[in-house]
Amino acid sequence: MDNEKGILFSDTILQRKGARKIGDIPDEVVKLLQKGQLQTVNLTEWLAVNHILLLKNVLYELGLQGESDSIIHRLNDLNEMKIMKIIPDIAREWLNLMDRKSEEERSRIYDALATHPSDSVRCWAAYIVGLDRRLSLEKKLTSIRPFAADPHFGVREIAWMALRESISKELMSSIDILNDWVHDQDANIRRFAIESTRPQGVWAKHIPELKENPGMVRSLLEAVISDPAKYVQDSVGNWLNDASKTNPDWVLQFCDEWLETSDTKETKRIVTRARRSLIKNKGLSL
Repeated sequence: MDNEKGILFSDTILQRKGARKIGDIPDEVVKLLQKGQLQTVNLTEWLAVNHILLLKNVLYELGLQGESDSIIHRLNDLNEMKIMKIIPDIAREWLNLMDRKSEEERSRIYDALATHPSDSVRCWAAYIVGLDRRLSLEKKLTSIRPFAADPHFGVREIAWMALRESISKELMSSIDILNDWVHDQDANIRRFAIESTRPQGVWAKHIPELKENPGMVRSLLEAVISDPAKYVQDSVGNWLNDASKTNPDWVLQFCDEWLETSDTKETKRIVTRARRSLIKNKGLSL
């Protein structure tokens, strides 16, 4: 079977479930991931990608090998290999490179990254959108939609992280725009609207305004009160669980109101997830 670039892969590779440990990933799979010719299939593979080596291969692939040495040198000087640091670092290097190119060449490079077969490369492209200071909030949100809807879990996760700072800086404007997203037919888009505004996500900076006043995004939450997708339900439950750490009374009241308004299994599942920390930390019987 061929992938998007016409490279022949064995069924064993294409149908793999992914190793549980990085050391157990087959050498052939590692090589293909580093060349950007294969997508990761689980978190273990996603974390195993050497982004510096992948970057070098992609630069050569795009005919930009002349830029490789200086970019790789700067990234190595940073001595940062943590994936949530190296991805934005690489995106900044792409932005700097494209700033020196013509508009046509800039578009060529970005389009190649945004539609690349490698999910890791598409993660760079998502951060290019988030870090591009020339783009307005509206343009950033428009440009991030393909990544928010990407079929790969890693790209979708990076998409909201890439826009987290922009959303935080223009919170009310972001909420106004995202009010449309929570009604989208695509569950991934609805999930982005919730996940990107979490008061205190695991891998993201906190949003102080939402920690203090979670009611600011009430309109977003109420739109997915009984969302049919568990992917969205989990995000909503996590959002409210975040809020319960700084505004427990608000979350309890909000959940009670939800249960009175919507007596569905979806709402009950969200509320159970939302109140888990309150039950654990305060021994509440709910």
